[in-house]
Amino acid sequence: MRKLSENDPGLLGFQGTSSEEEEEDRLELRSLTPAEIVAELDKYVVGQRNAKRSVAIALRNRWRRQRVPPELRDEIAPKNIIMIGPTGVGKTEIARRLSKLAQAPFLKIEASKFTEVGYVGRDVESMIRDLTEIAINMVRAEENERVKAKAEEMAEERLLDLLLPPSRREPVPLAEEAPRGETPETGEGCRWTPREASPTREKLRQMLRAGRLNDRMIEVEVTPRNLPIIEILSGAGMEELDFSLKEMLSSLMPKKAKKRRVPVREGLRLLAEEEAQKLIDMDRVTSLAVRRVEQGGIIFLDEIDKIAGRETGHGPDVSREGVQRDLLPIVEGTTVTTRYGPVKTDHILFIAAGAFHVSKPSDLIPELQGRFPIRVELEPLTQADFIRILTEPQNALIKQYQALLATEGVDLEFSPEAIAEIARIAHGVNQRMENIGARRLHTVMERLLDEISFDAPHRSGQKIRIEEAMVRERLNEIVKDEDLSRYIL
Repeated sequence: MRKLSENDPGLLGFQGTSSEEEEEDRLELRSLTPAEIVAELDKYVVGQRNAKRSVAIALRNRWRRQRVPPELRDEIAPKNIIMIGPTGVGKTEIARRLSKLAQAPFLKIEASKFTEVGYVGRDVESMIRDLTEIAINMVRAEENERVKAKAEEMAEERLLDLLLPPSRREPVPLAEEAPRGETPETGEGCRWTPREASPTREKLRQMLRAGRLNDRMIEVEVTPRNLPIIEILSGAGMEELDFSLKEMLSSLMPKKAKKRRVPVREGLRLLAEEEAQKLIDMDRVTSLAVRRVEQGGIIFLDEIDKIAGRETGHGPDVSREGVQRDLLPIVEGTTVTTRYGPVKTDHILFIAAGAFHVSKPSDLIPELQGRFPIRVELEPLTQADFIRILTEPQNALIKQYQALLATEGVDLEFSPEAIAEIARIAHGVNQRMENIGARRLHTVMERLLDEISFDAPHRSGQKIRIEEAMVRERLNEIVKDEDLSRYIL
């Protein structure tokens, strides 16, 4: 990781540490202002300004907290958020885009996956373990990038040794490092240097770099990172024990190098990966990753309304309140044991979301309600919103279909009237039946373009323009038939 000054606006610096510790404790986050965060979210999510503002302020507060005096920093708890709104209005999409902006460990998980301790299913602590695993992978990827050039250089030398064994070498003793009694004759405590440069080796190096040897088959010897171990235990509360047993068995079993016959291109990649693993300090990776989880981690807890409700004492929902009780200490702040060591959850930001059709936020236990002080209600989508969703975002639905059919050589166009009619039909169906928000547009578009998508391979080079009349012809009969529309739209 590059070393930056304390005032670098792109980093969160931790004051009060030595320069060496500071380098390890840095938490990389982009210093986007709330307005910039909202502008980024606007590229993908239509409307919902209040929700965007709330998450933008929460994300910026993570950055602000690291710049307050150390004695006050630990006292500032994150202001967790509950987003309330019907399905398909953008709750999950806001979370997905936020994860890319945060550049911090981010986990999206459904609350309905968890069960109370004692029931079959996942326990709530597993979300912290999953988040830590994500952080480990993030930091490892950064470290891989940092050592990439050196690893590729070492891999190139190993590959050249396979293509052309080294020329006759002579031992040169390392006077500073060689233990007493070891001599050049024994080869111990010595390094080896080539007696003369090999023109053939340099010629092969140039050919390798030019890609002229890419398809040549070679036999490489690589050590697998992890031996395959059968999953021994499963079920609630057993994930960590399962990991520990796997690691213990892996350490007991010798790691044997495996020979593989592959093209030079693939061999160079495999050797570079192996060399990179040797260069990476995993203790440092673990330390940085845990620090990032504790100081910048974000968990998006979807479908929290599915665990809302009071105890009934029987039936399949008996553990709902139990899940809330188990979730409470995680959100309040506790220490979770992971395979990488203890992880504190005091400063992890939780963003919860739910439709709350049947239940309401007040059905959550009071203690849990108190840990989500910010509540944002998302607005149902209008017909005008549907038109914007179809056309404006960078991943707009119409742009997606145009790109898909362009691969078959079909030029697809939509008239403004046709787009307005698609939006009207989708909005109308939502009004009469279950309101599934923007997801209804996917169903309507698939039905509209069914024939074109099927015949596209035979219509290469054609330009197809979708007009309002075509939309009505394909969809109006289905919309009028209430029973049929329930099955198809």
